[in-house]
Amino acid sequence: MSSVVLDKVTKVYPGGFLAVDRLSLQAKDGEFLVLLGPSGCGKSTLLRMIAGLEQITDGDLWLDGEVANHLAPRDRDVAMVFQNGALYPHRTVRGNISFPLEIARSDPALVHERVTELSKALHIEETLERRPGTLSGGQRQRVAMGRAIVRQPRLFLMDEPLSNLDAGMRTELRMEISALVRSLGVTTIYVTHDQVEALTLADRIAILNRGVLQDIGTPAQIYNDPATAFVAAFLNSQQLNLLAADVRTPQNQYVMLDFGPHRLTMPWSDPRAYAVSQHTGGQVLVGMRPDGLAPVPESYDGPSFYGRVRALEYHGHDWLAYVECGMPPVPVPEPPDPRMRATGDDQGAGALQRLARRVFGRREEPQEQERVGQHPNNGIHRRADLVVRLGGRPVWRVGDAAKVAVDLSRVMLFKTDGTRIDTPQR
Repeated sequence: MSSVVLDKVTKVYPGGFLAVDRLSLQAKDGEFLVLLGPSGCGKSTLLRMIAGLEQITDGDLWLDGEVANHLAPRDRDVAMVFQNGALYPHRTVRGNISFPLEIARSDPALVHERVTELSKALHIEETLERRPGTLSGGQRQRVAMGRAIVRQPRLFLMDEPLSNLDAGMRTELRMEISALVRSLGVTTIYVTHDQVEALTLADRIAILNRGVLQDIGTPAQIYNDPATAFVAAFLNSQQLNLLAADVRTPQNQYVMLDFGPHRLTMPWSDPRAYAVSQHTGGQVLVGMRPDGLAPVPESYDGPSFYGRVRALEYHGHDWLAYVECGMPPVPVPEPPDPRMRATGDDQGAGALQRLARRVFGRREEPQEQERVGQHPNNGIHRRADLVVRLGGRPVWRVGDAAKVAVDLSRVMLFKTDGTRIDTPQR
């Protein structure tokens, strides 16, 4: 087993492209850590730096308490599983799995025994004499997993190993990967852009965007208490309802969130009320997941919105309703892009831009400041819809008047830059 520590690690590619920006992260001994984020956020680059396939521009990588920046890949004792399996087409399944042990000149009897046992655990014992070209996608990924596991490395690195498989096969292999890795107790860093994979596999999830670490914690922590609006929106299978509200404190009786046609009130007994009241006279962003809203009768007098049902969507296990309430959604604030910081001269430039210029001689262009409601894609032409999860049976029809109850305990509150107002200490 192994621990991994990344200390302010930066990766700048030739041409000045900043892929990873001063990222600090730790994978504990025996932990299953998932790196989650959109395409191009730096997940795979980070994994390749840990494996030694990419050089670190700045910062330190520590493996088991020793700096490993300049260690060759073969000296790091890591095994990597790629998205496409990367099998040797001229070797049988047995030959592919046994290859790392053959290179290490292991005893042939031990090699045969270990390959046979592992093939049974991966349910590919009947394919041992076949070649990769005759296998299904799921079988090829099982073989790739077997080749990584067979030599019992101290660290597993997995780069979206299930992304090319169909939904049913992903579910099956996801469970097998989780069971195998945990039975071995090997530290694992797993890259994916799939929220379901992250939530079901991880001991902890690290969310990246634009090469910057946005949040890290257990699946329950970052789902229930996301650090930013970006994290809340990304870790959501349906669209996050994100609205702008003016903050008021009428006669200091309570905290009011004023959405224009609708208002919600927070009593002072709510532990978040004081933090929100600091924004009185200004705006905050209010995030609500579709399952935090519920249809209620007209007589309901709790916190609620009202509107008209514009559309219904059937998702098999449940229905979603789109309710037009007259509150235009706002875009999810993106974190500042470190690749686009204003540079000017060296005195005013960020450290990363100076580093990029020092290494590659590249200057970055400044990025214009954005404000809520003035983003070019701020949803001005989008419908003013709330997305509401209805469960297995729709209670409304298209065109119906609708009243929607709001579970205030599940409402998420953010500053206008997208950082959370009431982020708890972890």
